[in-house]
Amino acid sequence: MRKVFPNFARLQAKIWFTFLMFLGLFTGMNAQVQSRSYQFVLRKLLKHTVPELSVEAVTKNLAAHPVFIDAREWNEYAVSHVKGAIWVGYKDFDLARMERVDKNSPIVVYCSVGYRSEKIAEKLLAAGYPQAANLYGGIFEWVNRKQALVNLEGHPTEYVHAYNKMWGTWLRVKKKRKVYK
Repeated sequence: MRKVFPNFARLQAKIWFTFLMFLGLFTGMNAQVQSRSYQFVLRKLLKHTVPELSVEAVTKNLAAHPVFIDAREWNEYAVSHVKGAIWVGYKDFDLARMERVDKNSPIVVYCSVGYRSEKIAEKLLAAGYPQAANLYGGIFEWVNRKQALVNLEGHPTEYVHAYNKMWGTWLRVKKKRKVYK
């Protein structure tokens, strides 16, 4: 099989990731957020205009090598981010920051809770990135599910930017680990 289809493993990963995206769209995968009150806020906040992936779906399928895109502001990204994530920003989003990303790559866009990343995922889909999906619950749910973050030097960190005190209530980490500046 390998000689006939040299990119077979990559094709398998791409098909699996696409399946997860559609499964999330049609089966309410967004219900994976642990807190019921957080679920309620997200259902009302988001427009659900792009495919949504749960933290669980993404972490179970890291073999697909998704490209993580951070749609937060630079100061938030600088505190911590998902390992390997590419910062694209939100207010000053520039599609040029995506030039290193293959348009057919599986893409997981995230922000704090999913609102800004939903808007950036819409822009990516419109720009010809067909596998862009929103991380449902954002980096807050990523952390709440005990997934790792790194700092600008690439070292593991416990700190996460909590956006502000109101939104930071959905981040279930010790207060001293929340950063607001």
